[in-house]
Amino acid sequence: MRVLGVDPGLTRCGLGVVDALPARRAALVAVGVARSSSTDDLDLRLLAIFEQIEEWLDRHAPDVVAVERYFASDSVSTVIGTAQVAGVAMLAAARRKIPVALHTPSEVKAAVTGSGRADKTQVQRMVAQILGLAELPRPADAADALALAVCHLWRPAGALASPQRPVQSMTAAQRAWAAAEHAARRPTRG
Repeated sequence: MRVLGVDPGLTRCGLGVVDALPARRAALVAVGVARSSSTDDLDLRLLAIFEQIEEWLDRHAPDVVAVERYFASDSVSTVIGTAQVAGVAMLAAARRKIPVALHTPSEVKAAVTGSGRADKTQVQRMVAQILGLAELPRPADAADALALAVCHLWRPAGALASPQRPVQSMTAAQRAWAAAEHAARRPTRG
């Protein structure tokens, strides 16, 4: 399986392609950042990101696109821009009939590091270790895109325990990921 991870951002959108290997290993195919100019109008910025994502889809032919599902931020404009770029990525995948999976930041961190509260540096280090990279992937947007792709590859079937996959057979990182996903799906009280 080949996964394109997309860490949406209006100025820098992280892109990372990872292939699944036997024995729960993964291989780096490509990593980079789609960019748009902050001096352009919003419609042109979205178009620029869309065209770059389309190039990646054409060049790397992923089986699935994993996009970060954003919950909240202190900055409303950041959330809106991130959501718009996530929509652009999903649209580009849908045009090619490529399935899209959404993963929260805590799910991704838990899948890659074993902790849903890991910081950016911990995620970068684990991504480098998982993919056998000599250096940390940079910028952080690119590392996050790779983490999204790895998260999707390692996503436990059904996420939570099932008769086919009891909790005991999950790794610590998978259990942490499943708990983060379960927490993210709980309705919030307001």
